[in-house]
Amino acid sequence: MKQSQRKNIEVFNLSFLDVVSCGFGAIILLLVISKISQPIVIEESITDLKKVLLETEQQLEKIQGEIKASHNELLDSKQFLAQAKQSLLERSSQLNKIQGEFKDSKNTLNAQTIIEEKLSRARQKLTDEMRRLQQTTPVNNKENTVGGISVDSEYIIFIIDTSGSMKNFAWPMVRRKMKEILEIHPSVKGIQVMNDMGDYMFSQYSSRWIPDTAGRRRTILKRLSTWEPFSNSSPEEGITRAIKHFYATDKQISLYIFGDDFSRGSIQSLLDTVGRLNKTNKSGKKRVRINAVGFPVLFNHPGTETNVARFSALMRKLTENNNGSFVGITSLR
Repeated sequence: MKQSQRKNIEVFNLSFLDVVSCGFGAIILLLVISKISQPIVIEESITDLKKVLLETEQQLEKIQGEIKASHNELLDSKQFLAQAKQSLLERSSQLNKIQGEFKDSKNTLNAQTIIEEKLSRARQKLTDEMRRLQQTTPVNNKENTVGGISVDSEYIIFIIDTSGSMKNFAWPMVRRKMKEILEIHPSVKGIQVMNDMGDYMFSQYSSRWIPDTAGRRRTILKRLSTWEPFSNSSPEEGITRAIKHFYATDKQISLYIFGDDFSRGSIQSLLDTVGRLNKTNKSGKKRVRINAVGFPVLFNHPGTETNVARFSALMRKLTENNNGSFVGITSLR
């Protein structure tokens, strides 16, 4: 019995020692493995950190370069701004100088303009006796007439026949005569342009005067070249509308009628109508002076002789009754 128990105990002890030995061996093996791999991991980590550090340094150098470039640009901008300010001050000084010179010249020009206007108005208000004396002096007579037409009015109105015959054959002469009449009225208070139907050249100035300036005179002459309103070859509507819209007891007005024929209407009826509308002033003269210019467009056109004769007869009597003159042009050249 005792021998049997001792055997069992020895077998158990040996197995336990084997198990313990294997366990210690495994632990030692793990320690060896971990000690061998750890330097490799650390070395790789150091390599990665060096790479990141190098990239960071490169980015830092790039940023520092951009900052330096921006700083240089800022300095250049400040320098440019300083130069621009200096240039602005110089130009401002020059502008002030020019404005001073312009003001002086403007004052001189205004004074000259006032003198010229006074002289012009003085010429327009000459007495009948002075006009009679001036007839002996060709230069003065030319300044105060166009083909014998008086120019003593402060306001002028053009009534222009815009029919096909006038537009096709007489228009260059119409523009030339209109320019001449404007020139011998160097300074007036108002201008107006209508066609024989009473249509205004500039609708924005309907029933009111166009202020007289050099620019507006150029605009009128330029507009005349392309102005083509409908016409019935009768100045009746234009004449009556002009007198109705612009007649005033405190204004001296001259009416200039441009045409070539009178194709419709009654001569006596128009004369009577104008006589009622255009009243006389205190001195016994008509308030609106009516002048007329006849253009020789239809002289050589068969069947138009009657209308040409009617126009001439109407304008002679109309201008005679209203203190004006009728001028018949003999050639369109």
